[in-house]
Amino acid sequence: MNTDLSPIDHPGAWRASASSKESFTVELTERHLQALDHALQTVKQKTTDAESITRDDFRLDGIEDDVNDWRNQVMMQSGIVILSGFPVEKYSKEDLGMIHFGLGTHFGTAMSQSVMGDRLGHVVNVGGKDPKERAYRNSTELDMHTDACDVVAMMCLQKAQSGGYSGYVSAISIYNEILRRQPRLMPILMKGFHYHRFGEEEPGQSPITEERIPVFSFRDNFLSVNYLRSYIEMAAEEMRVPLSADQVAALDLVDEIADDENFALKFITQPGEAVFFNNLTVLHNRTAFEDSDIAAEKRHLLRLWLVAYEPRPVCDSLRIYEGRGIQKQVGKSTYFDGDLNYSRFDNEDARM
Repeated sequence: MNTDLSPIDHPGAWRASASSKESFTVELTERHLQALDHALQTVKQKTTDAESITRDDFRLDGIEDDVNDWRNQVMMQSGIVILSGFPVEKYSKEDLGMIHFGLGTHFGTAMSQSVMGDRLGHVVNVGGKDPKERAYRNSTELDMHTDACDVVAMMCLQKAQSGGYSGYVSAISIYNEILRRQPRLMPILMKGFHYHRFGEEEPGQSPITEERIPVFSFRDNFLSVNYLRSYIEMAAEEMRVPLSADQVAALDLVDEIADDENFALKFITQPGEAVFFNNLTVLHNRTAFEDSDIAAEKRHLLRLWLVAYEPRPVCDSLRIYEGRGIQKQVGKSTYFDGDLNYSRFDNEDARM
């Protein structure tokens, strides 16, 4: 990759118009399933706590080369792999959590995903359409965004009654298209924005990032992305410094390309499928959904935020927001109460 603001030629610069879900799907064979089951039965002799599993505990004898290929696909190639064929009907949800967490240990180290300290996240609808609930715990539509980690892993146990399409788009392709359409906007995106921490700042930490976080950035010739527009807009509103017309135009262009059917691959993740993707090269979203009234038929995915064993080189300002996990805080939930103090940001700082 290069840093001279020219288009990037890389396997990760894919488009939905030239790809399909099948392009990234690996059908698990009996050999894979036997190795996973053996690892599960072995680790259950030691623990039933999924979050305590280590890579050494969850040995995948006989399929190590396959796992290495999957990891390389995520880290260095397309940035996404879909593993299909987990027998969800065979195992309890607890066992599936152990399988997902155990497989995840071969991609990286699991991080806390919220102030609850959940390293094995359950993507379930507890907040309905309330936007103050963390997105992975409500049913609203989510725009294309990134999370706060190197790799995201999602295993579907149960799909929604209706809706709940997932979307994935290559950040490298978005970058290339912006350079083709509106290159003047790229420096704005590379300068970045302050981010709201949505009430999950650590004690003594500002509720808004002190530094700007770039949308696109380079380190050692690797392009990375960080993007969550709603948190950018929340920060601007609370700092009382509206985004400029050019900043809005730059963000609008990112959204327009990211949601374009020629760029974004959209599908419903089926029960028994697990998607592993590079959070620094792939953005993702979800459409709104409606759940069944039957508890056992409600949408349920398992999620991991992973710090890769060999992390992608990223600029220092990006690492402020990425790769550390969210500190567990007793007494706090994922619901944003809006009771924040913004006095640390005067107008001069806000114009940085």
